[in-house]
Amino acid sequence: MRPGDLGALLLLGALWGGSFAFIRVAAPALGPFVLMELRVLLATAALAAGALLAASWRSGLLRRWRGFLALGALNAAIPFTLIAASELRLTASLAAILNSTTPLFGALVAAVWMGERLGRGAVAGLFLGVAGVVALVGWSPLPASAAVLLAVVASLAASLFYGIGSVYAKLKFPGLPAPAMAIGQLGGASAVLLLPAAATVPSAPPDQSVLLSVLALALLSTAAAYLLYFRLLASVGPTRTLTVTFLVPAFGVLFGALFLDERLGPGALLGFALILASLLLVTGLVPARARTKRPRP
Repeated sequence: MRPGDLGALLLLGALWGGSFAFIRVAAPALGPFVLMELRVLLATAALAAGALLAASWRSGLLRRWRGFLALGALNAAIPFTLIAASELRLTASLAAILNSTTPLFGALVAAVWMGERLGRGAVAGLFLGVAGVVALVGWSPLPASAAVLLAVVASLAASLFYGIGSVYAKLKFPGLPAPAMAIGQLGGASAVLLLPAAATVPSAPPDQSVLLSVLALALLSTAAAYLLYFRLLASVGPTRTLTVTFLVPAFGVLFGALFLDERLGPGALLGFALILASLLLVTGLVPARARTKRPRP
């Protein structure tokens, strides 16, 4: 990986990791629906203005508007809202670590939907990931209430929808330019969230910290992050780009500690380590059985 690609990967991890802190600040004031509508609507506007909607893209976007509504719901509107709802109860750090299970759910969805074979290493990784989630939640300093457990389920459900959305995008949108995919997906999510957001507009105006968090979430953690993501896909391929999954929770935990005064307990560290090990197995970066070469006599 070239230095420029490595820098882009680190920046992408920081942008997506920072999104959990931005959501933690803004979600209690705006609510999940309004916050996520502002996120995708502002990001769509920024991307469309930057791309100036080339003629070839316009025809592709308009012709596939039904598909983009589905993709926007599966890969943005639903998981974004679930994460925002979960962070009404969870810390940004815990939500970021739970979100790192996305490749595990992606592997399961691809196996069921596309018939992709799960090797022994991937199966072992899935069980290890479940153990990591159990350690993370069971040893958490948060009270073991029904509301907290429901928030954990919502965060994990968001990861499942990301897995479904990624497979849907791969099957339904072959050959469409990557920036057009981003605009179509976020535009579809804006349409899906419009009515729920309009019905839940808060009565009190947001303060400056909330407004800045919304702008940072939309312009940095969504619009700019998608541009980096698609650039990496074209430059280094999906396998290396997938390693951003290992960076996002690390940055999420770091920003939660620096700006929100969140602290990690032993359960979070153990759960993070188990989930990271499971991701290495599921993605094939570490084989289930390491091969060793015998020295020649």
